[in-house]
Amino acid sequence: KQWYQRRVRDPKEDKENKRLLYQCQNCEHTERADNNCIYVNKITHEIDELTNIVGDVISDPTLPRTQDHPCPRCSQCQAVFFQAQSSIADQGMRLYYVCCNQQCNHRWTE
Repeated sequence: KQWYQRRVRDPKEDKENKRLLYQCQNCEHTERADNNCIYVNKITHEIDELTNIVGDVISDPTLPRTQDHPCPRCSQCQAVFFQAQSSIADQGMRLYYVCCNQQCNHRWTE
């Protein structure tokens, strides 16, 4: 297996036997692949839950307001808050806050 360790191998299809082979780029040596997977591209994308909150919630009269949690960005005292299921499985329900200052409209959770 020295060729295997020292040389770059190219995947090659053995159509007759329906197998994946690896072929040395420098010679004609081929060897059967241990696994049929040539390439894996794992894409992970986290959605920021806070960006999904619409800023218009501050004008919703049915949502409760608090002055106990000032905005961490502009220090405005009043914020709208609501509880929602977190998309992170182990966190369950979370409280979300939206600053009532229309110029700020910052969203946060505690």
